[in-house]
Amino acid sequence: METETIAVPWSVIPDYRCFGCSPHNPGGLRLRFTAHPRGLQARFRLGRGFESYPGVVHGGLTGVICDEVMGNLIVIARRRPAFTVSQRTRFVTPLLVDHEYVCVAELSANDSGALIQASAEISDADGALCAGSSATYQPFDFRDVRHQITLDDDEVALLSRALLDPEPTPNGVTS
Repeated sequence: METETIAVPWSVIPDYRCFGCSPHNPGGLRLRFTAHPRGLQARFRLGRGFESYPGVVHGGLTGVICDEVMGNLIVIARRRPAFTVSQRTRFVTPLLVDHEYVCVAELSANDSGALIQASAEISDADGALCAGSSATYQPFDFRDVRHQITLDDDEVALLSRALLDPEPTPNGVTS
């Protein structure tokens, strides 16, 4: 049984170009998200276009993938976008080109005030841990960051409406 893909709020903008999750970015990762009992997950397989050493995925992409799944979990569960303030990633083993992996993100139970804490793990097809990451995020309102992001008034309105609906489930994710 295939799990239903969760649409990110950004998908209301017809040509959004997020490197991590947009299907419109030909050079991007094109991650798709599904609900996970702990939060949100993305299954992925990266080809040679994302290689560093022969046969090895560039290590920086490990952090990008974790950040993407954590960040989208926050948007979906908390109904607010958030900028990454800090991120720490621990590499257990390199990710290999053309191998299946899954990244699972969850929110921390001990958020500190206005900041949101999240963590993510990447595992291989056998369930072995390959990397782990933890990050702190600062939520924002689109109207307050207009000088930092290029959204017109109609796009801000679309995104604001998309963040209002639907109601999250106990783990923060709707499926």
